[in-house]
Amino acid sequence: MWPSLLVFVFVATITPGGATTLATASGTQHGLRRSLPLIAGIATGLASLAAASSLGLGRLLHAFPALALVLRIAGSGYLLYLAWQVASPGRPDPDSKNMRRPISFAGGAVLLWMNPKGWAMTLSAAVTFSALADTPVGLAVKLGAAFGIAAVISLTSWCVIGKALGQLLHSDRQWQTVNRALGVLLAASVVGLWLE
Repeated sequence: MWPSLLVFVFVATITPGGATTLATASGTQHGLRRSLPLIAGIATGLASLAAASSLGLGRLLHAFPALALVLRIAGSGYLLYLAWQVASPGRPDPDSKNMRRPISFAGGAVLLWMNPKGWAMTLSAAVTFSALADTPVGLAVKLGAAFGIAAVISLTSWCVIGKALGQLLHSDRQWQTVNRALGVLLAASVVGLWLE
């Protein structure tokens, strides 16, 4: 089952969505080095979410649909706030006192815990791959590690793509266009949260 799990987590983490768009935008604006806390936060959030799902925390969402709705609303609001932040800046100016800071480790981790797509991915993995371990703790460790490592690899790749994109931009108009497009893509990922 390990090869199937690895394919599952790779596809789940590399496909475009809110986290990958955010990593791309951060790479464009801040480069890879300054985006590492965001990447680590998202990966840690996803790993801990996978572990929590394996330990049965996801059953609460099924038992209390109102809690799932609150998470969906909060997650949507947070993603829309981040989309506005991504779409707003123009060309980054490292010498400016007003330059926006990259999203923090905590901001990345919170993003995943409020993301119904993250819950759906990790819950389905916990059910599908439960035979990989004899105990829920063993499954939590294995799924947490698999999702965390896959997220670091995929988000770093998207961030490097964003950095390369940023190096191609020269005019203020190009920067505004790309920032707005990334902001719109991030906002559009909210639609997927409500269609699942």
